[in-house]
Amino acid sequence: MTKTAALLALDQGTTSSRAIVFDLSGHVVAQAQREFDQIYPRPGWVEHDPEVIWATILSTAREALRDAHAKGYAAEAIGITNQRETTLIWDRRTGEALANAIVWQDRRTAEACAELQSAGHADLVQARTGLVLDPYFSATKIAWLLDAIPNGRQRAEAGELAFGTVDSWLIWRLTGGRVHATDATNASRTSLYNLETGDWDADMLDLFQVPAALLPKIRDCADHFGDSDEALFGVALPITGVAGDQQAATIGQACFEPGEMKSTYGTGAFMLLNTGQEKRLSRHRLLTTLAYRLDGVSTYALEGSVLSAGATIQWLRDGLGLIAQARDVEALAAGADPDSGVYLVPAFTGLGAPHWDAQARGAIIGLTRGSSAAEIAQAALDSVAHQTCDLLEAMQGDGAMPVRLKVDGGMARNNRLLQRMSDLTTMEVVRPVNTETTAWGAAFLAGLGAGLFASLEDGRAVWSADKSFSADMPEDRRLALRAGWSDAISRVSAGAQT
Repeated sequence: MTKTAALLALDQGTTSSRAIVFDLSGHVVAQAQREFDQIYPRPGWVEHDPEVIWATILSTAREALRDAHAKGYAAEAIGITNQRETTLIWDRRTGEALANAIVWQDRRTAEACAELQSAGHADLVQARTGLVLDPYFSATKIAWLLDAIPNGRQRAEAGELAFGTVDSWLIWRLTGGRVHATDATNASRTSLYNLETGDWDADMLDLFQVPAALLPKIRDCADHFGDSDEALFGVALPITGVAGDQQAATIGQACFEPGEMKSTYGTGAFMLLNTGQEKRLSRHRLLTTLAYRLDGVSTYALEGSVLSAGATIQWLRDGLGLIAQARDVEALAAGADPDSGVYLVPAFTGLGAPHWDAQARGAIIGLTRGSSAAEIAQAALDSVAHQTCDLLEAMQGDGAMPVRLKVDGGMARNNRLLQRMSDLTTMEVVRPVNTETTAWGAAFLAGLGAGLFASLEDGRAVWSADKSFSADMPEDRRLALRAGWSDAISRVSAGAQT
């Protein structure tokens, strides 16, 4: 019996791996998900087991493909999207990872970044890569691993080792070690990619002491990255779309024109504003990055990165035991005193944009004897809205302010959060019908790469809004809440702790 064409998206995230099969209209046909453990060797350090990453991707892909096949669908291609900046190094001969992956949230290289900053390299790094000097990015993680792995530097120089972000690791494993490649969006998050040339930058390799022999080939987001081993899924599937998770969500949200913006709320929160073919360097500590690269043409974006969004709600659940499931936070927060004055600053691994304070640590401020779990829950939600507002204010300072904000990710299902976000930003906040925009973006790129879609406009045609939120808060109250947040931020900064 003839099967209906479909696309397999592999969505490898910070806390779970997912596989989703979409039809060509963007509807979910089948899906599977597996959470996995986070590894915290020391305060501020975050690691993942590379074999667990691979095992959870493989098992979810097999389950989703099996379910889709039973429903009459056959995947024609694979799209990959992934947690960005997370860094792995493996042996090219054996395919064995030589250490745990260092996760994007990890802050162990803060001192190395501070030394580079003090030496005056920050402006050059921003000019070449669009990024700030921060442990968030891959380059200092690579250097740390090379020093930690026995004979790591010598083996890397000899071409025995391979570096990759998670996409490269999955491509390597899916193709049986035949392909060592990444896409331009993931490359742009390493601090080693030159935004002008579209290739690795020799000066950055020297600065961060990363051997060129370690690096993958860089390809467009929609390209033929190789075919999966037939033994994995019973058929060799072409891998034809790859993008970092936030760029994939930008594509899934159909932000194809300059000025269009999306913000994704998962473990962290990430806002990307399409700036077209203009590479705009931020004056307010935002990032200049790729939105996507297709047919050799780069489309750029301004990005603001929040390190803890959904992770804050996860902490309420796992660390404090205030809720049984993440979705329970909305009901708990509904009982909060609106004038409690409680603020939660979730600087568990420092603060991201626009503060970039690797030494900041979290705090709950404004507690009284009358404070309860409800006030803490509301403060946790508010922390996400306030950090979103911080990013928007920075973008406004850079002369880039859209009229609406498209939101997605797991937290976008929380109506209370989205209303608060609209109130604090004074912007229209729009949730799409399909909130699986990250996975759909990867699937759509795979469809482009496989010739199943003709252009980006095919992606715009399947996007539609589900619900819109408009600001409904008196301006004096909004300003008071923002002032309270600014005060809370100042209290947790590294300078305030010295």
